[in-house]
Amino acid sequence: MHPNSNTPGTPVIILSGFLGSGKTTLLLKLLEEAGKRGLRPGVLMNELGRLDIDGDLVSRASGTAFPLEKLLDGCICCTKKDEIQGAIASLLRQSPDLLLLELTGVANPEEIVEQLTEPGLVRRVYLHRVITIVDAEHALEYNSIFAADKQLVRTLRGQIATADDLIINKTDLAPSSHCAKVAEMARKHNAAARMHYAVNAAVPLGPFFEGVQPVPGKTAVPLKRSPFRVIVPGHAHSPGALRSGPGSELRGNPAGNVSSGGLKDDPPVSFSRIRTVVLPLPEPLSLPASKLERFIKQWGSGVLRAKGYLRFSRQKQTYLLQFAGKRIRWESIAHSGPHYLVLIGYGLEETAIRKEWALLV
Repeated sequence: MHPNSNTPGTPVIILSGFLGSGKTTLLLKLLEEAGKRGLRPGVLMNELGRLDIDGDLVSRASGTAFPLEKLLDGCICCTKKDEIQGAIASLLRQSPDLLLLELTGVANPEEIVEQLTEPGLVRRVYLHRVITIVDAEHALEYNSIFAADKQLVRTLRGQIATADDLIINKTDLAPSSHCAKVAEMARKHNAAARMHYAVNAAVPLGPFFEGVQPVPGKTAVPLKRSPFRVIVPGHAHSPGALRSGPGSELRGNPAGNVSSGGLKDDPPVSFSRIRTVVLPLPEPLSLPASKLERFIKQWGSGVLRAKGYLRFSRQKQTYLLQFAGKRIRWESIAHSGPHYLVLIGYGLEETAIRKEWALLV
């Protein structure tokens, strides 16, 4: 249960940063801190290769039992989009107090946040915060090396821009003047995030857990080795795992015990600058598609992405609406869960958005 909220959901902390920046080191510290606080986290780790290196390290190093899912041989913001929902659903079935998602070094957190708004997850989890680690020794060099790869440069900048906390790590390996330039570069792309300087990702961890409370009756269990499940291409999810996507029907309980009659309006407690505003849709929707598109665009550059599952009056077909890069795309889709519209963006004024929406529908 969200603190101070009637909306059920599990907080999600995303760990982001380029290859070798120190994400796994930070993850181990977060796991230790979670244990001290009586919290039992669920962990999802993603690695580009088929060999599981960091996941094995984490499962061996921690002295506390926790659910662990590992997605190998791909990035969960592109080739692993189908698997992430099943992996998170599997973790949620084990009633963790929070979820820690360690992304591969070439993943853009914005796209992972969008995955959290899929029907099977939208009311079961909420984004608590994004932590991005920046390699003080190599960050500036990466910008030069990858200058010709526009997509990778966008990803590196997205990792910084999305963060609620920026950790300038490995400051012992670079002169202070160089670290200052790295911080200046990071501030150029994100002036709002809290900035920390660290060696071996050692920073005060308390603020990261602000507002996170143990699930009543659940306590961490001492264990030398943690149970985990590895997902690689061709491996089926465990029974009941949730999968969704264009042209596929949701199985199990896609709404997370939320009836198709509507979604509650109580916003979750989030400490992230990235906000997701979930708006219930009447079924069917009498609003013309053109007005719906104008409503999304009226909030300007603050809206990064939008997604909706809806059906219009006098139509039997359900549509998936997706907004990204100032463009809206419509796609017919088999969908049996509740209809809703979700806006994802920085510092969205939720009260104003809900008020306008109520007037519109």
